Amino acid sequence: MRFASTRGKTAELGFSEALVQGLAPDGGLYVPLNWPSFTLPRGTGEGREGAFPQLANQLLAPFVEDDPLAAQLPAITAEAFDFPAPLVPLAGDGSLSVLELFHGPTAAFKDFGARFLAASLVRLPRHAPRPLKILVATSGDTGGAVAAAFFEKPGIEVAVLFPKGLVSPTQERQLICWGGNVQSFAVRGTFDDCQRLVKEAFLDAQLREHAELSSANSINLGRLLPQMVYYASASLQTQRTYGAKASFVIPSGNLGNAVACIWARKLGLPIDKIVLAHNANRTVPDYFASGSFQPRASIATLASAMDVGNPSNFERLGNILPDISSVRAELSTDAVDDAAIRARIRTGFKQYGQIWCPHTAVAAEAYERMPAEQRSTGHWILVATAHPAKFREIVEPLIGREVAVPQTLAALFARPASCTEIAADLAALREHLN
Repeated sequence: MRFASTRGKTAELGFSEALVQGLAPDGGLYVPLNWPSFTLPRGTGEGREGAFPQLANQLLAPFVEDDPLAAQLPAITAEAFDFPAPLVPLAGDGSLSVLELFHGPTAAFKDFGARFLAASLVRLPRHAPRPLKILVATSGDTGGAVAAAFFEKPGIEVAVLFPKGLVSPTQERQLICWGGNVQSFAVRGTFDDCQRLVKEAFLDAQLREHAELSSANSINLGRLLPQMVYYASASLQTQRTYGAKASFVIPSGNLGNAVACIWARKLGLPIDKIVLAHNANRTVPDYFASGSFQPRASIATLASAMDVGNPSNFERLGNILPDISSVRAELSTDAVDDAAIRARIRTGFKQYGQIWCPHTAVAAEAYERMPAEQRSTGHWILVATAHPAKFREIVEPLIGREVAVPQTLAALFARPASCTEIAADLAALREHLN
């Protein structure tokens, strides 16, 4: 399997090379040159204990074929996918379920891709005298997952960039409590500024002299491919139980999670409709409406991890769905404001006994806005991307009770914090990285 840049100006690479590079030299994102088409055996990866790594092996093996990591894929998936992704029914007839992706070490879906990437990179032989430095821009959850996955991994350093004051207190704690091989930078700007700095750093000759740079954002192939696995698992379980394809409503920001679902459907998994649920950052919904992609500055919302005005994975979306007609035929979208997020958190608790983070509430609200006939056909799955305890200051006043904190999150508050504040400027980042 070979991978090419979405911009077509870079040599094709194998899986391991694409992981190490992260972003292509021409500024594009790596995508598969061809798509394997296969049917996974029934009874594989359908929520059964121990089946998740097995499903990951079968799904990802074609992408790692003939790569130095191919023989180590079973060990990688066993290490990365050692926590569940339960599919919880909300309706007795199976017409609506929630896919809980927050049972990993940092209580967010980013744990799946971050742990797979870390387990892969540490197994690659390194010959260069320069360290491998992972750069990651985060709007909240990505940085914590990456820091946890790479913490104390030998030969690898991590730099986490997050927008100062624009993540929840619990999220920030996850970003600044590591030390050691993890540096944390509070950037005076937005997530889009953090993302821009990472991309500029990759193209900076001076930084590349001092370190071999890679990315752990969803621009990295090693973050995005493993996210297909939980969509595969949920869709196979739905097919086995109800004899129907699964449709997903996905909280969307930088579009990595959405593209992973689209790729899973491309491989032949039993996935029907895909809805991209956005917060008040309307770049993608406005593109669906007008046919013109117009990035803009992001705005702060309750669903902070989705506050993206210029989603990087739009390039991958355009690679697989090259024009607005094909996008509209394959996907739908909606935008949800903060007032609707608050109302849906309250209603979700009263109606289902579910405590949802603001991002999951965006998906739930988008589902409830669908026409009744659309909701009544097929089997719908809301993608729950983060544990509500990461947003206690938002959720608890709305539901009138405390949110239990997972032990993994509680442990972070016992760790010492360390962070450097910088301007949203490449020179400032370069000074501290060098």
